[in-house]
Amino acid sequence: MTTIVMGAGLAGVTTAWYLAAQGRKVKVIDRQPYAANETSYANAGMIAPGHAYTWASPRAPGILWRSLRDKNQALLLRPNLNPRMWAWLWQFLLNCNAEKARTNTMRKLVMCRYSQEELRTLTQKLDLQYDLLSTGALYVYRDEAIFQKGLANMQVLVDGGVPLRGVTHEEAVQREPALAHSRFAGAILSPTDESGDARLFTRSLVSRCEAAGVEFLMDTSIKRIDADSDRIRGVHTSRGLIQGDDYVLALGCDSPLLSHALGYRLPVYPVKGYSVTFPISDTNESPSMCGVDEQALVAWARYGNRLRLTATAEFTGYDRSHKPADFEPMLKVARQLFPNGADYSQPDYWAGLRPMTPQGTPILGKSRHRNLYLNTGHGHMGWTMACGTARVVTDIMHGKKPEIDLTGMTLK
Repeated sequence: MTTIVMGAGLAGVTTAWYLAAQGRKVKVIDRQPYAANETSYANAGMIAPGHAYTWASPRAPGILWRSLRDKNQALLLRPNLNPRMWAWLWQFLLNCNAEKARTNTMRKLVMCRYSQEELRTLTQKLDLQYDLLSTGALYVYRDEAIFQKGLANMQVLVDGGVPLRGVTHEEAVQREPALAHSRFAGAILSPTDESGDARLFTRSLVSRCEAAGVEFLMDTSIKRIDADSDRIRGVHTSRGLIQGDDYVLALGCDSPLLSHALGYRLPVYPVKGYSVTFPISDTNESPSMCGVDEQALVAWARYGNRLRLTATAEFTGYDRSHKPADFEPMLKVARQLFPNGADYSQPDYWAGLRPMTPQGTPILGKSRHRNLYLNTGHGHMGWTMACGTARVVTDIMHGKKPEIDLTGMTLK
């Protein structure tokens, strides 16, 4: 049996691995010359069940409204005339109440914790190298009042099994000496969170996939998906028609575009994020833990001799453009947190698109076509969720009941 996987990012490559491990012949199609060349290229790199909160919260509408006149907001709305943006935003706003925020966060957390265990198993089994740091994470709060709110909000994750706890400035610095020159009220410690380079992981897994017989058709654009009644007949590409017995749609933000002609209205919309990566020398005092500045919502993580900062959730369609000025707020935060954390004179800028659903949960498993399966909509937790969602989709394809509850994570 041959499976065609559309997409060679984290979701597609992990799915290809699990399918090949169960004896399937697998072909992966992607328009890029290399795997993990888009959303998975330079993301935050945090494997973070301890930060699995949904973005659709009671605070979100106010942040989006203020962003129309204040570009320093964590969520930035850049309105356009695309009706898909407004339809998605309406669904997003409908989820911005306390009850739904808790429900969606708990659903995300179930997948995040399951996926982290799958990632650990896969890393050990295949001896994958991707600058993994299993030293925990610190979620830093500058303001005491907001710190207290953070402590109250973390209870939803504690109830879900994450061993979070609040720590003083002194204990945070003791655990992460690189923060010694930074002023903040306190932090939330998540000792089980990790970090690692998602691109290195994906490309390392590609080599294992190839050894297992997976064929990668790179530099291959997908033009359309051809269906006959309730079955997919093939994928029309720049190399011609590619056919298999079943198909997996793992194209992130492009998933709704390719599936639209088949009658699907997948609620996945791109949310732009920015990252900047700096080299680290022996004279720098760089962090050994990953974390987030909760006031500025700037994340950091170290990958060997590199330090990466990530920030911003910009609703601006499929625009990936960026300019140095876009990163100035992040650079300011970097210097406040870690004055000597890296060589800040050598920035490597990047911007990518997160495939977000209004609820923040992915869309997995069966579709309305008997041989088409979905693995998309991972949002800002794609790295954390990748192995778990791939395992779940593979189990479904083999008629096996997934090991976790998928309520809220399937096509309605």
